[in-house]
Amino acid sequence: MKETFVKEKMKVKLKNPILIEGLPGLGMVGRIATRYLIKQLKAKKLAELYSPHFPYYVHVNKKGSVRLLRGNFYFSKNHNAETDFIFLTGDSQAQTIEGQYEVSSCILNFVSKLNTKLIVTLGGYRKEVEKKPQVVAVSTNPGVLKKALQANALASSSGNPIVGTAGLLLGLAKFQNIDAVCLLGETRGYLPDPLAAKSVLEVLQKMLDMKMDIGDLDKEIKKSKQIVAKMREIEHRREEYARKKRKTEEERITYIS
Repeated sequence: MKETFVKEKMKVKLKNPILIEGLPGLGMVGRIATRYLIKQLKAKKLAELYSPHFPYYVHVNKKGSVRLLRGNFYFSKNHNAETDFIFLTGDSQAQTIEGQYEVSSCILNFVSKLNTKLIVTLGGYRKEVEKKPQVVAVSTNPGVLKKALQANALASSSGNPIVGTAGLLLGLAKFQNIDAVCLLGETRGYLPDPLAAKSVLEVLQKMLDMKMDIGDLDKEIKKSKQIVAKMREIEHRREEYARKKRKTEEERITYIS
């Protein structure tokens, strides 16, 4: 394999489709949100994306079969509206700068052939959050950004870079005359963050007038909170042990002197 390519699984005619992208990234926010949409809307596999810029290993399933890392395109017909949906998620992002540009360009070339009118990229925004995560939005189109802000997103401050596919798709979409918007959920980023993904989905719902239940994420949110609480407990014990050890060493030195 010398270059990135898309392998179509079926041919389908879509109405003014909107691409929603959520590849692995900070807090896995985009991937969690996109996979949830695929499940809730019962989306069907449309195509697969392969690239030599993905990490050089294969996935092994329970039966011992292997496959290359890939991106997966799905589609969902929105029968009661004028737009359908394309979803993109996958195993990894490209690992090099050149690879990021090549993969993003390949994605754009594929969805532009399907007459995509809007691209929505989802991801995480690093921030220490104690309460409900907020969602930061940026867009190539002021009108699209206004819709995101009306859906309770916050406008990004200037100077904040959006790295990876979520950012490059916005920058490159202009050359395909496709509008694009990025929604970033606030997250600590060191663990999969379904709470941030839920915040992103709430904004996306209002923005695109999507009808679905996002309550099923609450189970994952509860599990995530339990993991964080356990990690904090372990860290507290580690700090307490280190403190006692230091105190013992200080007392020993005092005794010897």
